[in-house]
Amino acid sequence: MTADREIQDEELMGIAQDPEQALRLRRSLRTIAGATSLDPALRDMARSVLSGDVDVKDAFQDPRYTEAVYQRLHEMRRAAEDQTYAERQQSKGQFGEWDARQQADLDRERAERDAPVHGSGGGGGRSARR
Repeated sequence: MTADREIQDEELMGIAQDPEQALRLRRSLRTIAGATSLDPALRDMARSVLSGDVDVKDAFQDPRYTEAVYQRLHEMRRAAEDQTYAERQQSKGQFGEWDARQQADLDRERAERDAPVHGSGGGGGRSARR
């Protein structure tokens, strides 16, 4: 199923403590929804929350989803424990590059979110988003 709409950050404020946390949560849900390497239950949960079919609080309390989250965390911990020193160093470097890309994306999304909306009073104008 494809969602016709995606929830907005404001709809995550029931669980997020501030707009920044809501933005990061929505981005994380998008990542999970599109990650083919993850458990289908996790992807389903993320898609359901993003589409607004399931409230985020309900999703976090659903045993199917929490079990999938715990299983994934266990797999990640086990993989980290099995890494050699060289592999850990390589992973740190890759994470640094990934983190820099994520930060740039977050900065762009914040700028779009916080940009003033021009012409909000009348019709016919171009959208502020590209």
